[in-house]
Amino acid sequence: MKKISLLIIVVLLITAAISCNKVEQVPARPSIEFSNFKIFDTLDILENVSKGGRLSFRFEDGDGNVGLAAPVTESSDTTNLHLTLYRKINGSMVRVTDKNDPMLPYSSYRIPYMERLGQNKVLRGTIEVTFIYQSYSPTDTIKYEFYIKDRAGNISNLAETSEIIVAKNDTYSR
Repeated sequence: MKKISLLIIVVLLITAAISCNKVEQVPARPSIEFSNFKIFDTLDILENVSKGGRLSFRFEDGDGNVGLAAPVTESSDTTNLHLTLYRKINGSMVRVTDKNDPMLPYSSYRIPYMERLGQNKVLRGTIEVTFIYQSYSPTDTIKYEFYIKDRAGNISNLAETSEIIVAKNDTYSR
């Protein structure tokens, strides 16, 4: 009987020691890292042959407040992923300022609301955004710079894709 009681006490002590892990400390400012950009053949919503592009990047946020709830008023902030397009012109990447450029997707997107329950609020994951390119030439080479903003207004580091040849189906990574 004493052996069983001693065994139960030891098991409880070990369980208590294991469950007392420190809460992970990560900065409240989100950080992002480019993973890859995949170009592929697809159809748009009208079933026209198009090119698709899928941006994939990793994120980490120490206080777990990435993502926005659906807007409740017109003045609500509705975007938290911001992109800047660059085109290769005469061998150099140049920022696109023409709002009618066919390679320019929306410049801002909304990452949906995310929340982590419990003591450890650190959020980590991968975010993917898909673009459709309906008009492109065989020589179009682009890249994107992007950042995210959390609900507290903290802005992440600036990340960028590698150079992407839109006409060539491939996966582009660093």
